[in-house]
Amino acid sequence: MAFSRESALDVAKVLSESLPYIQRFAGKTLVIKYGGNAMTDETLQAGFARDIVLMKAIGINPIVVHGGGPQIGDMLAKLNIESKFINGMRVTDTATMDVVEMVLGGQVNKEIVNLICEAGGKAIGITGKDSRFIKAKKLFVKHQAEGMTTPEQVDIGHVGEVASVDTSFLKFFENSDLIPVIAPIGVDDEGNSYNINADLVAGKVAEAVGAEKLMLLTNISGVQDKQGNVLTGLSTAQVDALIADGTIYGGMLPKISCALSAVNSGVTSAHIIDGRVPHATLLEIFTDTGVGTLISNTKVGE
Repeated sequence: MAFSRESALDVAKVLSESLPYIQRFAGKTLVIKYGGNAMTDETLQAGFARDIVLMKAIGINPIVVHGGGPQIGDMLAKLNIESKFINGMRVTDTATMDVVEMVLGGQVNKEIVNLICEAGGKAIGITGKDSRFIKAKKLFVKHQAEGMTTPEQVDIGHVGEVASVDTSFLKFFENSDLIPVIAPIGVDDEGNSYNINADLVAGKVAEAVGAEKLMLLTNISGVQDKQGNVLTGLSTAQVDALIADGTIYGGMLPKISCALSAVNSGVTSAHIIDGRVPHATLLEIFTDTGVGTLISNTKVGE
């Protein structure tokens, strides 16, 4: 592709301005949760893969954790297996878990690995069952049916939460040219498989490896105030206040809780970014403006 002189100067300016960020983050680990529109739009897919390859090429260690809820739903429908949800969480019996493993650990995971390889990188697809590096425990949800005075604990099958992460397994990839792509499936001490929320896995992996950044790609522009303006440069205390006054609510709460947990556990910053924007991860890392909400324990300017 030919550049005009003016366009070439713009590219050179962008590259020059990114230098301090490249120097700052070289050798650091970034955990990126990949999902939403960025995972289903072909242009965004290719851009994401190139971004990940670029990170690795300049000395950053990216770890990709992916979701796949829509793909699981599509496959269950094709197999005439009914999907049931309680409090927004899929009830996962043994038959459903088999499909989850097939779709997440096979189809989706390998598609992402292939995208990264096509962009010139080297990726390896893994699940938490590999070397049992993600230990899981069963997740019970509280549900209050109509007519009940108090909520009950409900067993929703093979749905889990992270009990522990074996960092020695992940540290291996830092010293190689391989980019790990993780499907969010864990295993307990008895060998039972569990489907775990991808945001939660990304957060716990970031905590375990002491990541510089946790980046959660979403289908929204970021955390918004009550007037719809995107908020960024937030401290954990400010986020707590936004939850308390009802500004942050509903479906955003689980992502925010994941981000807060990571930052409070030593991750330098967490980012909730708009995966619908081309090259969103690079824009968030290498520019001052970014494309989403940054949360840290330090206010901007301090």
